[in-house]
Amino acid sequence: MQDKLERYSDHFSPGRKPIIIRIENVSKVYGIGNTEVRALNGVSLVVEQGEYCAIMGASGSGKSTAMNIIGCLDRPTSGHYYLDNVDVSRLVDADLAGIRNLKIGFVFQQFHLLAQLTALENVMLPMVYAGVPASERRDRAMQALKRVGLENRMKNRPNQLSGGQQQRVAIARAIVNRPVLLLADEPTGALDSHTTAEVMDIFTELNQAGITVVMVTHEPDVARLTRRIVWFRDGEVVHSHLTPEEMTQVAVS
Repeated sequence: MQDKLERYSDHFSPGRKPIIIRIENVSKVYGIGNTEVRALNGVSLVVEQGEYCAIMGASGSGKSTAMNIIGCLDRPTSGHYYLDNVDVSRLVDADLAGIRNLKIGFVFQQFHLLAQLTALENVMLPMVYAGVPASERRDRAMQALKRVGLENRMKNRPNQLSGGQQQRVAIARAIVNRPVLLLADEPTGALDSHTTAEVMDIFTELNQAGITVVMVTHEPDVARLTRRIVWFRDGEVVHSHLTPEEMTQVAVS
């Protein structure tokens, strides 16, 4: 059973921060009949503004499916998903694309930078699709790159940057549209331990500045650097509010 399962009436209690993610009884089923696979089974989850969460679980636990739904990359079979108080569960593809661009910043394991563009141009790109005036794009991209410590690498292309620097460009690109949610999928999976620590410092600084961060990871040492761990098992949330200190005990249970 889920621990600390949030009731709907509690979501808007006095003193609570605004809700960024509200998942209500969401299931995701692939296939039919004998081939049916229930990737998520009645998941409910709330993430408030300013939280710093890690989503963990073994392979096949449902964490990747949950990430895809949270990121509006997939839809639930049943249940509802509210992102910043908008029910995105049944939006058409065009509206989902708009939500992704304006409300979510994505950071992936593989950085997905365009090789022919400079760091500055890569960071400017999401603003083109968001309709940001051309006069603002360069300044905002420069500010984002400065925020991740790459003010001296703006003219470099990806092949002129280290893996850690490329991930910093990806983070700058993710925050340049000022999203309500920064969603990271195994963001340190391609990095060595030293560079992982540097990148995690950036996520921590962004969160301390007020950005809501949800990170899918299989690395316990990375999860321990967040403030809250959500643990998936067999398509369900079995722990929704683990602290980093509690995680070790649960991981072996």
